Amino acid sequence: MSDILARDLNQEKEEFTEKLVKLNRVAKVVKGGRRFSFTALVVVGDKKGRVGIGYGKANEVSEAIRKAVEKAKRDVVKINLKGNTIPHEVIGEFKSGKVIMKPASPGTGIIAGGPVRAVVEQVGIKDILTKSLGSNNAINVVKATLEGLKKLMDINHVLELRGKTFKELLG
Repeated sequence: MSDILARDLNQEKEEFTEKLVKLNRVAKVVKGGRRFSFTALVVVGDKKGRVGIGYGKANEVSEAIRKAVEKAKRDVVKINLKGNTIPHEVIGEFKSGKVIMKPASPGTGIIAGGPVRAVVEQVGIKDILTKSLGSNNAINVVKATLEGLKKLMDINHVLELRGKTFKELLG
């Protein structure tokens, strides 16, 4: 039974594509000189509305990326989409990072900067307008983008919250 469960988890994780957003080398000064360490910010997604972000630290680049990918796959969230764009305008905030996202008509493409573009592409959005305000720190911008995407609601969920039916909406 556990083999079947493990196989399902492996198949689920294999369908994700990963994108390295930022790789940073940090130095710690010790008696003998500098000790270098690496941090990696990674976004994983299935391009069908599921995305996760991960941050890993290690003494080697490949190890930092591997840790970040594992964390990202652990923290995958489902995003509500409307075709190839988002259902409504939304503002995502995380610390001093702020990202405004607006739905766009088909053929517009992804109008976004580096960190925002990485998240939006991994979600599977093809047409969107975005503007990053405040902090330009990649970690804060990526987390702000994800917070904004988590806020997205489809019409059925809004009607359910208001206690209305679709026919009442139409009048």
